[in-house]
Parts: sequence; structure tokens; C-alpha cells
Amino acid sequence: MNIYYRYNFKKNLRLLTTTDFKKVFNISKKNHHSIVIIFNIKNQFNYPRLGIIISKKVSKLSYQRNLIKRLVRESFRLSQHHLKKLDFIILIKPNILKLNRLEIKNFLNNLWIKYYL
Repeated sequence: MNIYYRYNFKKNLRLLTTTDFKKVFNISKKNHHSIVIIFNIKNQFNYPRLGIIISKKVSKLSYQRNLIKRLVRESFRLSQHHLKKLDFIILIKPNILKLNRLEIKNFLNNLWIKYYL
């Protein structure tokens, strides 16, 4: 029997409100990595949710910040059906600019594996 997943990234998979972000920041587990800090907390939903924070300190150029956000969202989108039911906040560090796109993708894919079911 084949299982087909929808790999879309709808609004319900995002952390949108400041209350959601504050809740995760106040109660979460924090994991430091070389290019990101991940905050995560169990949620009451049947799916994981994602919030991304990248400041102008990382890059003053908006196209670079947007590229990094797209890469994070894409890796989450493809891994969403295998992840634990957690709220994630990814805080991007300036070191990420030292990596190229492929290295960032590989890093993120390996990162999500730690949170698989």
C-alpha cells in the first residue's frame, strides 16, 4: 500500500503570532548548532509548525535573508511528515553566509533527522 503525502506549506504549519513565538521562547528546549539555534516545544496539534528568525545582523541584504528563509522552509516542507509534533523556531546565525546553498541544504536535512519520529 502506497502512502502519498501532500508537501505543501500552508498557514497552519507556520508560527504566525507573537504569542506563538513567546510561548516557544519561554518554555522551549534550545539546541545550538554552528549556523542556527533551534527552539522546540511540543504542540497540541497533529503536525509540526515552523517559525524563522533572521535579523539584519546576519545580512543587510534582503535577498540573502530571503534566500536563507526559502531554504529553511523548503527543507521543513519536505521533512514535515516525518517530524515529531513540535513547534520549531529556527534562529539563523551569521555563520550561515560562509556556506553555499548545497551545504545549507545538507546541514538542514541532517538537522531535521534528529527530530524524526
